[in-house]
Amino acid sequence: METLDTITELQSSPDLIAKLKKHSLQKQYNQGEIILNENSNIYAIPIVIKGSIKVIRTDEDGREILLYYIKAGESCIMSFLGGMHQETSKVKAEVEEDAEILFLPMDKVVLFIKEYPQWLDYIFKLYHKRFEELLEIVNAIAFKKVDERLLNLLEKKKELSGSKIINTTHEQLANELGTARVVVSRLLKQLEENGILLLSRNKITLL
Repeated sequence: METLDTITELQSSPDLIAKLKKHSLQKQYNQGEIILNENSNIYAIPIVIKGSIKVIRTDEDGREILLYYIKAGESCIMSFLGGMHQETSKVKAEVEEDAEILFLPMDKVVLFIKEYPQWLDYIFKLYHKRFEELLEIVNAIAFKKVDERLLNLLEKKKELSGSKIINTTHEQLANELGTARVVVSRLLKQLEENGILLLSRNKITLL
């Protein structure tokens, strides 16, 4: 579990890192698996050790939109807030890349806040980062065209995987953008014609 030791906010407290490892349950997940559904009870918060997770919000009509990604060394602030207030989850968390995840029980989450200032600092910095990402989403929906949002999403996926080859479908991209598949397919075709990317079955290569 080397990733925990590299989290800046926790480096000054080896004792906290040791307790996180001791009290957490470690699980492995494959791409596409759901680790948390909307309206589910929250008994633990996830800390990603390897891979990444995407956090999604679904409306009453079943349409989805991507809120943010959780990368290695990060946790889900929505799970933290929901668990602290004993509320059910307002989001869905799906594995973007094969992942190893630690699940820290909520009673330990609360206890560590009281015992370790480093843990509280870690939570606050995550909260700040997620708030900024959500503001970006609101700004993109309000002011950016879908083609700009699509390119930004592809760049984020490239950054997460470290590869120009992105394994995804038009349907998945449409869901994450909160738009129709036909719109995404049309825009991807235009981007391919402009020499920005190359399309193949369930795969997009950024050029």
